[in-house]
Amino acid sequence: MENRVVEKVLIIANWRKEASHELSQKIASFLDVRGIASTIFRTCEESVELVVEKGTDLVICLGGDGTVLYCARYLQEKGIPILAINLGTFGYITEISVNEWQEAIDHYLKGLNTISRRLMIRVAVMRNGEKVFTGHGLNEMVVSSSGISKVINLGLSIGNTDAGFFRSDGMIIATPTGSTGYSLAAGGPILDVDLSSLIVTPICPFTLSNRPLVISGETKISLKVLTGQRTGLMLSVDGQQNFPLQEEDTVIVEKSRSKALLVTSERRNYIEVIRDKLNWSGGGLHA
Repeated sequence: MENRVVEKVLIIANWRKEASHELSQKIASFLDVRGIASTIFRTCEESVELVVEKGTDLVICLGGDGTVLYCARYLQEKGIPILAINLGTFGYITEISVNEWQEAIDHYLKGLNTISRRLMIRVAVMRNGEKVFTGHGLNEMVVSSSGISKVINLGLSIGNTDAGFFRSDGMIIATPTGSTGYSLAAGGPILDVDLSSLIVTPICPFTLSNRPLVISGETKISLKVLTGQRTGLMLSVDGQQNFPLQEEDTVIVEKSRSKALLVTSERRNYIEVIRDKLNWSGGGLHA
């Protein structure tokens, strides 16, 4: 593999995690020795806008999966790879552990590790013919109750087809990356992250025949907030962008034109991460 040209790196450090304070400085020094300029962006809130200098070739993200979701949202149109280092136990998205950071950066500079191109979603809310919200997510969007009563009523359309009426605690539209998140907890399937698909997962549906559905990533999904709700409704994208919904709003979910570029670990792949996180290894007999 050929060496990758990296002249400027943005280090995004989740400042709520104390380990990021020292590690961000170590990485900056490590890069400086190799003639690579770097900037440290300290963040404590996902609502703070991420500033990316022109000419940035790589983003090194220090935190957990939530910090990666934050980075992906702001970088998805810029085409900058994200090398994510998990400061706790490795996450579903952050495959690289804290004691592997030097190896991971060296491998990236030498072109030894690959870049996973992850599907993202674009979410819009239409109200009285006007677009009142737009957001992007790497994991999922959720429509759920914002009040005491949990059950909400939604109309679902897949492409141009009316897919029915759902009475449930909410609805999740997840990407393959997000298939191991909230959707999985609500009974949805795990998808390979390289698939171009979307998962429609009802949350605690009132009717047991309402099951999770996997559809093509090229398909547009619409959720209509029906009249006569007994509670307020909230839209959440990746758990970081929240928007209150009104009756007769339409939430439109489709594949984003851009993808999140995530640097993969050379030590473990996606299946190994799932196996270890979900404890599939078990304690039984092995062949």
